[in-house]
Amino acid sequence: MTTASDLRASSGLAANAHTVVVLDFETTGLSPDLGDRAIEIGAVLLEDGEVVDRYQSLMNPGFRINGFIESYTGISNAMLKTARPCEEVMAEFARFIGQHNLVAHNASFDRRFLDAEFLRIDEPPADRFACSMLISRRLYPDSPNHKLGTLVRHCQIPHDGTFHRALADSEMTARLWLTILDRIDEHYAVREPAFSLMQKLARVPKQSIDNFLARSAGENLDVRAYTQVNTS
Repeated sequence: MTTASDLRASSGLAANAHTVVVLDFETTGLSPDLGDRAIEIGAVLLEDGEVVDRYQSLMNPGFRINGFIESYTGISNAMLKTARPCEEVMAEFARFIGQHNLVAHNASFDRRFLDAEFLRIDEPPADRFACSMLISRRLYPDSPNHKLGTLVRHCQIPHDGTFHRALADSEMTARLWLTILDRIDEHYAVREPAFSLMQKLARVPKQSIDNFLARSAGENLDVRAYTQVNTS
């Protein structure tokens, strides 16, 4: 017997963009290829657009961080000295993620560090990312720039002014992500977009955004109608 869950899965509605893990790393530098490591992970689990869980942990990279990183993040060597090893934290974080799709602001950066840290503990790489920064460049071309703090102010998203700590940044990115989804609904009538659509949106040429989302709205209505008919 075909269930509603089966039909949602086959239609793509099961991978709804409102249900994701939004994550952020603080790190010792810009590239794991140069020996840099993660020193903090923060994440928010959204289910149907609501925050249902959070994860935050410092992690000890096994060496001292420089003064710039201490000043930039507010994370000191004294704090890291008593933190758990990266490997222990990342194994726990892998369980937190489970099979959820992932969102980050400037996702290529966070994905590199997530994959590098997962490699150290024999976890498979994460291949299910969407980037709120790339999508914002297409939806908010009038923003002065597309840094997280600038977009939060541009979109008038409430915040306490805390940035460059992993949980605070993941919270802000989650709010931005939901604001993006609301904008797509309000301006293009794309309700409950599939996560895969958001991944595609990040790669669509800026001049083609209106046509892409208008076409997606029609396809989305067809899928929703199909699902309603076959579950009634």
